[in-house]
Amino acid sequence: MVDINKLENDARTHALKAVDLDSKGKSEDAVFFYVEAAQALISVREELISDQQQQQSKTTSSSSSSIDLNEIVRLIHNYIKRAEEIKASLKSKPTPSLHLKNTSEKGVERARYLLTQALDQDEQKQYEAAFKLYEEAITLCLNEKKTTSNTKLKEQLEKIAYQALERAEELKHTELNTSSHIRLPSPPRDEIIQKEEQQPLDIDQTNINIIDKRAKLSSHELDVLRRGSKINGRDYVPFFSIDLRERFAYQTPFIDSHGPLKLAPKQQTHFLRWARPDEIMSEPKMIMALSYFSIKQDLISDCSFVASLAVSVQYEKKFNKRLITSIIYPQNKQGEPVYNPCGKYMVRLHLNGVWRKVIIDDTLPIDHSNRLLCSSTTNKNEIWVSLLEKAYMKVMGGYDFPGSNSTVDLHALTGWIPELVSIHHADSAFDKDKEFDRMFERFHAGHVLITVATPNITKEEEERSGLVSSHAYALLDMRKIGVHKLIMLKNPWSHLEWKGNFSDFDTRNWTPELIKALNYDPKLQVDVDNGVFWIDYNSLCHHFENFYLNWSPSLFSYTSCIHNSWSSRQGPVKDLYNLGDNPQYVLRVSPKTRSSIWILLTRHITERQDFAVNRIFITLFVYKNGGNKVYYPNDIKPLQDGVKTNSAHYLVKLITDDNDSNGQTLYTLVVSQYEKNVDIYYSLRVYSTCQFTLTPVPDYYNPRYQQEITGEWKGKTAGGCQNNVSTYKNNPLYQLVLNNREANNYIKIELRAPKQFQVGFEVICTETNVSNAPGEFHKTESGSYRSGFCVLTLDNMPGGTYTIRPATFDSNRESAFFLHIASSHPCTLTKLQ
Repeated sequence: MVDINKLENDARTHALKAVDLDSKGKSEDAVFFYVEAAQALISVREELISDQQQQQSKTTSSSSSSIDLNEIVRLIHNYIKRAEEIKASLKSKPTPSLHLKNTSEKGVERARYLLTQALDQDEQKQYEAAFKLYEEAITLCLNEKKTTSNTKLKEQLEKIAYQALERAEELKHTELNTSSHIRLPSPPRDEIIQKEEQQPLDIDQTNINIIDKRAKLSSHELDVLRRGSKINGRDYVPFFSIDLRERFAYQTPFIDSHGPLKLAPKQQTHFLRWARPDEIMSEPKMIMALSYFSIKQDLISDCSFVASLAVSVQYEKKFNKRLITSIIYPQNKQGEPVYNPCGKYMVRLHLNGVWRKVIIDDTLPIDHSNRLLCSSTTNKNEIWVSLLEKAYMKVMGGYDFPGSNSTVDLHALTGWIPELVSIHHADSAFDKDKEFDRMFERFHAGHVLITVATPNITKEEEERSGLVSSHAYALLDMRKIGVHKLIMLKNPWSHLEWKGNFSDFDTRNWTPELIKALNYDPKLQVDVDNGVFWIDYNSLCHHFENFYLNWSPSLFSYTSCIHNSWSSRQGPVKDLYNLGDNPQYVLRVSPKTRSSIWILLTRHITERQDFAVNRIFITLFVYKNGGNKVYYPNDIKPLQDGVKTNSAHYLVKLITDDNDSNGQTLYTLVVSQYEKNVDIYYSLRVYSTCQFTLTPVPDYYNPRYQQEITGEWKGKTAGGCQNNVSTYKNNPLYQLVLNNREANNYIKIELRAPKQFQVGFEVICTETNVSNAPGEFHKTESGSYRSGFCVLTLDNMPGGTYTIRPATFDSNRESAFFLHIASSHPCTLTKLQ
C-alpha cells in the first residue's frame, strides 16, 4: 500500500532542502532536491487520482492529502522550472573549486566514528568489544593531536579522547572486573556459529512475513553451501546473525585484503588511480535522497544491474519499505546505511542459495579529472550506488563483468523470486493482454519488480528507434488511460531515449488529456535527456525481447528449501531415457482452497565463465503421480514441459485444482540437465500459499547391498522376447536369493544395453520363505520393451529365491548388457545359464 502522507513528507523535506541549498549557492545539490520534490509530488498526484477513480467506482475509500490537486500541479511545475533554470545557469559558470578534508580532519572523523561504534557496542552490552574500541579511539586521538597545529581540531580530539577514556575507566572497574567478563580474545566466527548452532540467514524476515518451518540444515547441506562460498576464487560465506556484529571502525582506513578489482577495458583507457570518497568529495554521504532518476551507469557492461537498482529504489520509495538500502552496512539505529570514514563496508547478497556477506573497502576508480569510472548518482557526494556495484562486481570477478540479466541481479540484491517472460520466443506462449493485466495489477500492489531488455539490433535500428542493442531498461511505471497502455522506462545510461510512439518527439499521439493524466509534457522534456521515457505497450512488445520479473516472497505464506549436489558420475550423461539417477523430491501439499505453488531451482555458480559462456542447461520436471519415483521420462507427461535453460534459475508455477482441496496431493519433482559433465550444486526452494512438506523421494535400497553383472546375448542366447516361443528360454538366466524370512524386502532391478536394442526381463519366484507377504507374486515383468533401459521396483517382497531372464525384443540381436540389483537386505545374484 502506497503511503501518501510519507510521499507528501518526502516532497516537503526535499523542497525545503532545495530552497535552503539554492539560497546558499549550492546549485548542483539544489537541482537534485528540486527534482526529487517534484517526483514525490507527481507520485502523490497519481495516487490521489487513482483513489478518486476507485472511489467513483465504489471499490475503496479515498485517500486524503493536505494539498489540493491544483496546488500540487503548480508546485511540480515550479520545482521543475527552477531546476532547469539552475542547470542552464551552471553551464555558463566555471566549475567551483572543491574543498576536501585534510589528513587531520579525516583523523578526527575516524576517531569520532570509533567512539560512536564503541558506544553502540557498550549499549548492546558487548563490553569487551566496546573497551577495545574506546582504547583505539584514545590512541588515534593522541596520535592525531601530535600531527596537527589546528587548535580547533585539537580541542575536538581532546573531547573525543576524554569521553572515551572516562567510559573505558568505568568499564574497567565494573563490567570488566568480574569473573564473567574476563578479558580473553574473541573466538573465531566459525566456532561461535558451531557453538550456537546458528543457521544462515535465508529469508529476510524484516521485509517478508513468511513461515519457513524447515528444520536445521543437514551437514551435507551445510557442506553444499560451504562449497558455494568459493566464487571466482574468493570466499563469500553465508550471512549469520553474528555478522551483524561485524567491526567497521579502525584507526587507519580499511584496505580490502583481496586487493583492487580488475578493471573493464573502457575503464583502463581512462584510469588514473583508486581514490576514497573523501579524496574526491567535499562531504561524502551514503544516501542523500533515494532516487531512480539520479542513478547512472558508466563504463561497465552491467546495465541489468543498474536497471535492477533503479526498480528497487522505485519500490522502496513508493511503498516505504527498505529493500535495497537494507543490504548495506554499517547502519545506524534506524537501520539506515551510513557513510563510514574508516572505509569498510559490508553488503549482503543472495548468492548460491543463501544470503552471503561481501566485504569491500571504499576505494573507487577515477580518471584524470577526478571523475568516477563506475556507476554512481548525479549527486556528486552520494556513494551508495558505487559501493553496491563494487560489491557485486567483486563477486562477479571484477569490473570486466561479462554481463547478466536482471532476474539474476535482482535475486542477488533482494532475494525476490525470478521469472523470465519471453515475448517472441518460439517456445513461449506469450499472451500480450493477459501479461499486461497481470503485471499491471501486481506492479501497483508492490508485488513485483520489472525490467525489460532489447534483442540484438543493428546500428541503423538503434539510430532509428533510440533504443540500445541487447540492453536492459528499468520499468518505473505502468498506466492505463482509456484505450492506451503506457509504460515508463529508464535507460541506465541516463541518456538516449525512445524515438517512437509516445516519445518526447511524438507530436501525434500526445493528447491534452494524456498530458494532464500523466502530468507529463513532452515539449518540456525534449531538451532533457535523462534516459526516462514513455512508450506504448504495443511498441514495447514489438521492439523488446524479454520481461524480467522478480516477485516478492511475501505473496506466499509458506516456504522451504533443500540444498543438494548432483555428481556427474551419478547416472548417464543424458537422461533422455532414464530419470532414475536424477535427484527427485516429493512435494506434499494440503490445500484447503485453490493454492499457488512456485518451485525455484537455483544452480550454484562459482566461476565467471558460467556467466560469460554458460554451457550447463538445467530444468525441473513436475509430475502429479502420487509422489512416486520417476524412471521413464515420457511414461507420464509432466504437468509442464521442462525447458532447459543455461540461466542460474528455473521457475515452475503450479495452481492446485478443486479436486486437490479434499486432502493431500503428492507431486514428484525431478532435477534434470541437458548433458551431465560436471558436478553441480543447487538449491530447490518451494513457495506456497498452503502448507506443504518437501522431502527427497524415499530410497529404500542399502548401498552395501548392490550388485551388478555384465552379461551378453550372443549366438544361441540371443533368444528374443516371449513371442519367440522356441528360443526365448535360451536367453541368459540369473538367480536372485534373498536369504531372510522378512516380508519387507525392497528390490530394484535395472537392465541396461545399447539404446538401439529394445530390452526387457521377467522375474519368477521359485521359492518363498514367508507366506502372504504384501508383495508376494509368482511371475512379473518389466513391462513394454524399451530402448536400452528398463527398470522394475518390487516392494514388500518376501525373502526367497527368484530368477531373472533378460531379453531383447527381437531374436538374434547380439549385445552386451548390464544387470543391476539394488536391495534393502543382503542378497546374492548369480548366473544360472
